[in-house]
Amino acid sequence: MKEEGTISEITAEGAKRPAGMKYDILIAGVGGQGVVLASRILALAAMKAGFRVSTAETIGMSQREGSVSSHVRIGDEISGSLIPEGKADLLIGLEPAETIRNLPFLKEGGKIIVNSHAIPPASKPPGSPEYNPGALLSYLKTGFPDFFCLDFTRLAEEAGTYRAANVAMIGAAAGIGILPFSKEIVLAVMEAEIPEKHRAVNRAAFEEAIKKIKLISTSQDGKQKVKSNV
Repeated sequence: MKEEGTISEITAEGAKRPAGMKYDILIAGVGGQGVVLASRILALAAMKAGFRVSTAETIGMSQREGSVSSHVRIGDEISGSLIPEGKADLLIGLEPAETIRNLPFLKEGGKIIVNSHAIPPASKPPGSPEYNPGALLSYLKTGFPDFFCLDFTRLAEEAGTYRAANVAMIGAAAGIGILPFSKEIVLAVMEAEIPEKHRAVNRAAFEEAIKKIKLISTSQDGKQKVKSNV
């Protein structure tokens, strides 16, 4: 018998989850980095875990190297496809400047995973300052305690292809336990969604990111901290 206010459901994977759970993920990057694929993997993993999901993309003027963001809303009480400002539980930034650009969406206490590999803008207005990704990363490190940083592009390249950086970042999120479903569910979705010839390298990047994020994580005063490795 289910009691009012404590209703839970058994998912297809056999795990209990509380009713009323809500988790919002914003993925930000530039064209060509695989933002939409990353959001699809996360959305399908959430659905496989038994959650309701809503997604939406915003795409800049340029197909490549223009701003791209994807909103993944997970849970039973979703209102609209776009995450309101100040409500995202997790911001996955595939590029430093795009991470900064989307900070208004992050809620207080929300977590950030950022790829330190920078992609300078294709063009900039005359007189504008030079792009300084190091300064952006320092700002994030100083201002946001739940900030996780790696050069995921280099990590993915070492695994076989730089194009798997998006999957590596999902692996990092799974590795620090901040997704509302298991890494096994994510891997099952990857197996179904990624073409066979690319599966091995994507899985390698995913698993290596889990190892790296755990290596740079430390536990202090009962709270997980991380040292940025840029």
